Formats: sequence, C-alpha cells, structure tokens
Amino acid sequence: MLKKQLYLFFIATTLAIFNCFSQDNLKIKVKDTIAKVKIAREFNPLSPAKASFYSAVLPGLGQAYNRKYWKIPIVYAALGTGVYFVVWNNQNYDKYYTAYKLRLNGKPDDYDGLNGNPFLSSSTLENAQESYKSDRDLSILITIGMYVLQIIEASVNAHLLMHNIDDNLSFRPELIKNEVTNKTVAGASFKFKF
Repeated sequence: MLKKQLYLFFIATTLAIFNCFSQDNLKIKVKDTIAKVKIAREFNPLSPAKASFYSAVLPGLGQAYNRKYWKIPIVYAALGTGVYFVVWNNQNYDKYYTAYKLRLNGKPDDYDGLNGNPFLSSSTLENAQESYKSDRDLSILITIGMYVLQIIEASVNAHLLMHNIDDNLSFRPELIKNEVTNKTVAGASFKFKF
C-alpha cells in the first residue's frame, strides 16, 4: 500500500510541475547578438568532382562553375600557346622530313642550293627534323600538362570555396624597422579578430 501511495504522490507532483511550466504563459524575448553572415552560395560537397568533370569536358568550364571567370582567358591562353607550338613544330618537322626524303631520292628540294634556295646538307636536314620532332613531342607533353593542371586547379578551387575565409583570420608579410639597430627586418603578422 505504501508503494501505491508513493507512486500516486510521484505522478501528482510531476503533473503539478508540468502544469506550472506551461508555455502558454511563458513569454521570453531573446535578442540575437551574433551578426548574421550572408552566405552567397550553398556549397555542395561534390562540387570539386563537378568542377573537375566540367573542366575535363571543356577547358575553362570548371572555372566558370566556380565563378572564377577571370581564369578562363588564362586557361585558353595556356592551352592555345601549347597547341600553337605543337602545330608550328609539326609543320617544320614535316618540311624538313619532306626535304630529306626528296634528297635521298635524288629529287630537288627547298634546301638544295639551286634556284636561289639555301643549301643544307643531308645531315643538317636530318638533325633539323630530329630537333623539331623532339620539340613537337615536348610541346604535346606540356599542352597535356596544362590541360591536366587546369582540371586540378578547378577541383582545388572548388574544394577551397567550401571553407570560410574572411577577414577575421589574416596573414600578412611585412617589413619591420628595428628601433635599436635601425635595420629593416622581414616578418609576418597573424591577426585574429573575435
């Protein structure tokens, strides 16, 4: 019987407490002291993969996806320069290769010294075509490297956009004048603002 009375007492006390703290009568005004920061864009954790894919499909599209439009002309200038040197070296290689093959067959070429043409020996023609071939191959490798680099840049930039970067944390190199020795010393300052 004592157990039953304690049980009823506990229930009655609990209901009385809950009745006292009803939220209908509770009016509390809370003022937010934290300044709201506008987020310009919601970030997707898959955005680095999307930026990489877009850059792989069309160079510069990943930079456009990251809203870094000023990087697109740099991407096209780098790739265009690489393609220009590939084409130029390939044309010169073909020119010297054709002249060398014509010389081996005993036919006139552009470097035989006849009719006002400059004279180049067969070994010079062979060396020139080898040089242009190696330059062409190097230009192809550099162009492929620039293509891969712009894909990596788009991915890294998309990854870094997900992090909060503001003026509350800054790093700035500066020159500090030493008052005692009157010499300038290079240093760095870290600033934390709360």
